[in-house]
Amino acid sequence: MTLSQPGRENARSAVPRALLIGALLTTSTAAFARTLPRPDVSQDTEKKETSVYPTAPATAPPATKVENSEPGPGGEMKPYAEVITGTDVTFEMLPIPGGTFLMGSPEDEEDRKAWEGPQIPVRVSPFWMSQHEVRWNEYSLFMDSLDKRRREQNQEDPATQDAWADAVSRPTPPYVPMDFDMGTDGYPAISMTQFAAKQYTKWLSMKTGRFYRLPTEAEWEYACRAGTTTPFSFEADAVNEHAWWFDNCEGQYQPPGQLKPNAFGLYDMHGNVCEWCLDAFTKDGYQHLLVDGKVPSEPVLDPLNWPTTLYPRVARGGHWDDDPDRLRSAARRGSSENWKVQDPQLPKSIWYHTDAQWLGIRLVRPLNPPPFSEWSKYHDANLEEIEVIQARQRTGKR
Repeated sequence: MTLSQPGRENARSAVPRALLIGALLTTSTAAFARTLPRPDVSQDTEKKETSVYPTAPATAPPATKVENSEPGPGGEMKPYAEVITGTDVTFEMLPIPGGTFLMGSPEDEEDRKAWEGPQIPVRVSPFWMSQHEVRWNEYSLFMDSLDKRRREQNQEDPATQDAWADAVSRPTPPYVPMDFDMGTDGYPAISMTQFAAKQYTKWLSMKTGRFYRLPTEAEWEYACRAGTTTPFSFEADAVNEHAWWFDNCEGQYQPPGQLKPNAFGLYDMHGNVCEWCLDAFTKDGYQHLLVDGKVPSEPVLDPLNWPTTLYPRVARGGHWDDDPDRLRSAARRGSSENWKVQDPQLPKSIWYHTDAQWLGIRLVRPLNPPPFSEWSKYHDANLEEIEVIQARQRTGKR
């Protein structure tokens, strides 16, 4: 048996599927989750489950000091480089000014899908966005608990923020490297569920004291377009200069930042790996933003279509195994159970999408973050079927 690359044949060599047996230890499906007992939340200390995770302080973590990470006079935003506390791992955040745009594609756009419309006027508030897709160098600190291991090995005292970060749920370890032999150092992290991606942004927020999250669809498309109204943020005949796709990717993802950026300075918004958004995916597109069945006359402020089911949820940008039509600024796709077909377990993992070896993360940090009491809405599980499995993991029951 083999764990193969979904999609095009011969995109890269197969990976042994048998190695995945038992790999994705914490798993979930809706049917299975409903059969599991809810964790005991009573105050009876004799019955109360003991967490293998520490309890985080109730207040917000203090922010680490990073030059230009806070707005200047008049709300001026500057690029800044965040160093993850206790490591030498750095990622760059770029300011994206607020503004208005038409979200979605016009009806006459070539290769347009019905769920890319109707076009809706949208106003987006200012935010920072990561210049590159999240790389394994960053994600592995969370996924593999490398930050905690380093402290233990070097007998280092934890940083102040670690009291919060260490309390965040982390993925159970896979027995097969989740880069699927495509490379890790400098390459984009892949194959995580939206829940795993959100937990990463939670961990990063606690680690830095700054509110990071996944982008909304509106933020993502606004940042991708960077002021353009054409199918791509570049001329259509320049795709090889801006995007990794099937014809130029050599059968796998590539290190971010090698091709040309868009006008905002963001790399790989088209191609390389798809990027998770917070929104639910709906086949009727943006019908939910209509007012009395009509396109609103005024821009909709910061729309976000909160999911109420596990599938489908939005990923944007297209990836290395796609054709250019799926890399367009307005192109969108919804997550599916098919992204876990080759996960050999039942129930399926809450952490890994074994068949989405092209799915990654890009970070957003809003200029005006919500109060700390509301951070969990953007970071934590919002479905009982995930919460049940997560609770079992946190008490050491896999």
